[in-house]
Amino acid sequence: MPLGPYASFIVTSYTLVVAVVLILIVWIAVDYRRQKARLRELEASGVVRRSGRSAADIR
Repeated sequence: MPLGPYASFIVTSYTLVVAVVLILIVWIAVDYRRQKARLRELEASGVVRRSGRSAADIR
């Protein structure tokens, strides 16, 4: 696949973009797990989410 005189720039750019996207995916997955663990800790300590209340509790 001939990319011309800019081949190194194009390949480097795509490589960096792929690396950044993969890092973001890993970061989001790790943060999701941390947030879920934090929610479990809070719920275990007695803190409840507002969205977890029923309609009868609100009135």
